[in-house]
Amino acid sequence: MNATQPHFRKTDLTVTHVLAALLERLEQSSVPVGAEQYRSVVQHLVNELGDVEPGTALGALLDTHPAAAELYENVNYQYAGLCRSALDASLSAERQAKEVLDRAMRQAMNRSNTPPKEDPTHGKS
Repeated sequence: MNATQPHFRKTDLTVTHVLAALLERLEQSSVPVGAEQYRSVVQHLVNELGDVEPGTALGALLDTHPAAAELYENVNYQYAGLCRSALDASLSAERQAKEVLDRAMRQAMNRSNTPPKEDPTHGKS
């Protein structure tokens, strides 16, 4: 009989924090970073994020490390989509686009309802 072992989540985020900070430094580096080094940091961070207890401590860590937050979203996309992406910017852009389209539509309607102005010089030389 195969008994499954319960998976205990980590509550100590020290290693996760170090890896998230390192990824942030690699992302912002002005010096080229080796692909193998980058891949190694990302893979270690993915493994840590998979073992960490979700909650406010993880949320705070991800709030202060945008690269780690993006990685977390990508790894967990199948479960929650882009759960950490700011919706405010998307909603604002959508509202602005709607306002521009509404304004353009009103202007087009006003032009089509207004009879054309006669040219005072029409027919005169």
